[in-house]
Order: sequence, then C-alpha cells, then structure tokens
Amino acid sequence: MLNPQTQGAAPQNPEMDRALADLTAAKDTWAQTSNEKRVALLLEVKDRLLPISQNWAETAGRMKGIPDGSALVGEEWISGPYCLMSACNGLIHTLSHMDGRTYLKRLKTRKTQSGQTSVRVLPHSFWDHLLLSGVSAEVWMEKGVTPDNLAQNTASAYDTPAKDRKGKVSLVLGAGNIAAIAPLDVLQKLLNEHRVAILKMNPVNEYLAEFLSDALKPLIDMDALRIVKGGADVGGYLCEHPDVDDIHITGSGASHDAIVWGPGKEGIRNKTAGTPKLNKPITSELGAVCPTIVVPGPWTTADLKFQAENIATQKMHNSGFNCVACQMLVLPKNWDKKNSLLSTIQKVIGRLDPRQPYYPGAAERLSKFEHQADNVVKIDRGPVPACLVGTDTHLSADTYRKEEVFAPAMTTHEIPATDPATYLREAIKFANDGLYGTLGANIVIHPKTIKQIGKHRFEEIITDLHYGTIAVNTWSGLGFLTPACPWGAFPGHTLQDVQSGIGFAHNTYMFDRPERVIVQAPWRPFPRNLLSGSMTLLPKPPWFVTNKKQHKVGMLLTRFQYAPSLLKLPRIFLNALLG
Repeated sequence: MLNPQTQGAAPQNPEMDRALADLTAAKDTWAQTSNEKRVALLLEVKDRLLPISQNWAETAGRMKGIPDGSALVGEEWISGPYCLMSACNGLIHTLSHMDGRTYLKRLKTRKTQSGQTSVRVLPHSFWDHLLLSGVSAEVWMEKGVTPDNLAQNTASAYDTPAKDRKGKVSLVLGAGNIAAIAPLDVLQKLLNEHRVAILKMNPVNEYLAEFLSDALKPLIDMDALRIVKGGADVGGYLCEHPDVDDIHITGSGASHDAIVWGPGKEGIRNKTAGTPKLNKPITSELGAVCPTIVVPGPWTTADLKFQAENIATQKMHNSGFNCVACQMLVLPKNWDKKNSLLSTIQKVIGRLDPRQPYYPGAAERLSKFEHQADNVVKIDRGPVPACLVGTDTHLSADTYRKEEVFAPAMTTHEIPATDPATYLREAIKFANDGLYGTLGANIVIHPKTIKQIGKHRFEEIITDLHYGTIAVNTWSGLGFLTPACPWGAFPGHTLQDVQSGIGFAHNTYMFDRPERVIVQAPWRPFPRNLLSGSMTLLPKPPWFVTNKKQHKVGMLLTRFQYAPSLLKLPRIFLNALLG
C-alpha cells in the first residue's frame, strides 16, 4: 500500500492506448449487457477459477515467503480464490433477482439504537448457518434509509433500462498486498456501476496477472476488461489519459494525493490552494491506524489464550501488511489481566511460522519504528525480524497515532477508567479523535460485560465509533472476506482530508447508502463454548494465523463455494475441528 502509482506520465504508451481504445469501443455494449448474460459470464469465471485456484494460492504463498508446508498458505486461499468465488456467487444471486429487487425480501432489517436501518447480510443462506455458525454481519444504512425505501436506495444503477445506458471507462489501480482486492474492485466497476475497466496491477503482486487473466477471460473477451502491468509511470499515464473517466485506487494516502494534487512540492502547492491536478472522479480505499479496543471483564485463562490468537491475527495476518491490521492496541490500564493478555499475545506471535516481511520498505519502516516509538518490546520470531510493540505515551508526539506502519509493529495505549461502559466511551473518543483513518476497528469484550453494560446501551455506545467496519470479538478484516459487506472508510472524507478513502466497494447486494458494517463472532470456539451455554458450532476460525488446518479449510471452502453440497461438509468440519 506504500507503492505510489503515479509520478510523471510517460509521453506515449501504445500498449495502454490500444487497451483503452478496445474498452472505449465496447463501453456502451457492456453497459447494455443483460443481467442474464452477466450471470452467464460470472458462471464462466467460476468455472475457470476453480482449476487454477490451488496454483494461485501456492504461488502467492511462495512469493510472500510463507514456508513450504506451512498452514499459513490458507491466508492466500481465503483472501484470494475463495473471496473471488464468494463474490461471484453473491453477484449472481443479486443479478438473478434484480427485477423488483426481490433479493432484498429475504434480508432481515431492524432499527438500531441510533434510529438507523440495519440489514443483516450474514448469515443469509442455510450454508452460512452451518459453516459460519454464530458469525453475523449487519450493514447500517445512512440516516433516511428505511425498510420501506431500501429498494429505492439499492442498485440504483439498474434503474436505467439497459438499452438506454451509456458506459464509461474506469481505471482500477490494484493493491499489492491482498489478492482478491483487485478483482473485486473490477467487479464493482463492471457490475455495480456498468463501467468497463482497465486494471493496472501493483508491481508487488503483478505475478497474479496470469491467474486473473485466466479466471476473468470471459470479461476480457467481451472487451469489458483489460489487465496491464507497469510501475508508477504507467499508473500516471493511465490516470491522465483522456479515455479514462474515473479512477479507483486501493493504496496509501500518499499515492492518492500524488494522483489528485500532483507529486512533491507541486502537490503541496495545489492542495494548499485547493486546486486539484486531477479533473475526474476518484474513489479510494486507503490505510489507517486501526484500533483494537480490549474491554475489561471476567476473562478465564482459556479466554485470554483464544483472544490473544484473535488479536495476533489482527496484527500478523499477511505478515502485518494489511490496511486494516491492528496498529493501536487499546488496553484498560488497571485491569488485572492486562499483563497476562500482553504476554500471551507475545507468545502466540513468537510461535508463528516465520516469514520474511515481503512488502517493499518494510525494513526501513520497522527500523524507524524501533528508533522513534517508546519502550519498544521485540517479539523474537527466530530467523525473521522481530515483531515490534511500542507504548503510546505523552512523549510519542502522536507519530504512531497518525502514521500507518504497514509492517509487523503496533503500539499500545492505556486508559485508566475501570467501569466498562466509561472505559469503552473513552476508548472510542480516543480512536475517533486521536487516530488517523476510519477503515476498521475491533472491540474485544466478554459477553457478561456486554450484559453488564446492557445490550442496547452497548449498541448505543458503539454508534459513536466512526469506522467503516466494526468487529466485535473478531477482526474487521472478516468484513473484507465477506463480499456481501460493503468495504470502505466511514463516510465523510474529502479530497482535502482523504484519510481512509472515499466510497464503498465489494458490495454484492449493491446498497447505495451504507454507512458502516458491524461484524460479530462467538466469544469462545466450539466445543468449549458449550460449557457456557452457547450453541454456536464455529471452532477456531480459519482466518486465525494459529489455525493449523487453514490451508486445508481454505481449499475446501473454495471448492464448496464453487458448488455447495452437503456431501462436502463432513471434510470441512473435520479439518475445522483439527485446526
């Protein structure tokens, strides 16, 4: 995410010109393509994706330095082929029931404590109840959206009859870290917005172009998509090309601002004057200093271990190179279990399979963190660089409240309040007012503590937490891995102060006015949860970095998404329990 996509545009690039000419010639044809044809194309994509998915996941694992035989390759399954397969399924369902927006009728709605309309998107199907037992996701709509007018605020791009649509050309600047980001951004443009797309791969993971070109060939053959490679010069050329109507970038704020305002001193002058260099619309998903708020409560030793694995996942998934990775761990200063939790997190991270930080610039960012952060603790990881944990103090000069590390490093911040509700309010105020960005936030809280606060009061409190995805007892990254959930920053950022970006993507139900997503997961895994009366069947989640079978589960879930079947469930459940 720290790879600027634009510096100075090359004067000529015939390859890019030809790609854009093909797209421009086909843009109206694509916009007018019927829903039935689009469903058929997505089914073809699924057929092409399945046979290449294993090579895709294993190649990505090697390129990211995951040791041979490590279960961590499951990350590449789940955040790559599985996620794309799930998105295809979601879009097929939506397109198949587009007339009258009948797909909305099976989605449960309710009114939140803030008076907003919430739509439950997970669990949705019979399979969701089985495979993700106890996991839920709700989309909170902007104020003014009601159950009665939800259909009028959904998939509005489809209100125009197909024969009357006019197409446009979108540039998608792909992310270099998570494999599914680029294809999901492309599907957003093609299917949610009726636009053809040129996808410029990020040089960090341009090896994926081979797999994406194969899987998305039906869209390429329709001249609805072109996939190209290149560095900052190519990105700059495409951004300024007259055939490109709009841009979507997943990256850093620096990359975004270089596109919008210009590079270096020119960009500073333009931003100060409020005169953007870019004269076309841009949407974005950018980074953040994402918080994990630990609420004090009656945790057992087993709870400490499981939640330490949860928090370690939030930091160490993809070796720490996630825009939604935990960067600020907010802790109750006087909680008697604080030190035990910290030491358990350190043990969990220290025992993970070692992998080198693969993303460019990581060594420099880690070195800077080590020298600038306060009271840095090094978590030894054997032959690879240590994970660094600093302390947020009054001496920190706000550096790591405002600056995304994008590496295996995080900071802790302590709040003295002991009453859970008071503590949570103060932690939310700290996150809102003190931390850069609004992409994702996590709350780790014991069910008895929620009961103590009061369920309705708890929801009322978290209404004030202004993040695009809020995860309760899970990781906000689960919102990304669930394509039914809109993904993006909390609404309200501007080009002048873009922070985590503008707009939502990966929105298979095509909601027009989402405000945020709330994802929740069980406090305890199956079967230990049965002792506390919880009937959920979710064992250690497959996205946990500690799951010993995530590579098997990721493969099996991808194949299940291709063709769901009761016959496939026993093997999935067996590997899930062994994880």
